[in-house]
Amino acid sequence: MQSIPVDMARLGVLRCAGVPEVKFSNSETQEVKKDRDGNPVYSVAVTVRPDGRRISVIEIAVSGEPKGLEAGQIVKVTGLTAFMWSMGDRHGVSFRADAITSVHSTGVQGKGGDA
Repeated sequence: MQSIPVDMARLGVLRCAGVPEVKFSNSETQEVKKDRDGNPVYSVAVTVRPDGRRISVIEIAVSGEPKGLEAGQIVKVTGLTAFMWSMGDRHGVSFRADAITSVHSTGVQGKGGDA
């Protein structure tokens, strides 16, 4: 599966559309999906409005639980990539990010300080 980097500058203001939810690799057994390093994978619904167009909601997978995200908050998405997929006659685009953080964080989380 080829990853395609996403140009974040064209997505407009990004807002969290709901609280992060853990992803399941098996919904019947409630087995939590894990990344290569064994960290749980979460899904975050994010609204995007590219170039002033109609608002869309995308689901972004991220390793580890994103802390402090609430619906309506403006968020920063780091390292967003898109993946084209197909299974039989179904196909689509999935999104994955290195991190999703609140723009209005207190500075306690994440790397570095605020300028």
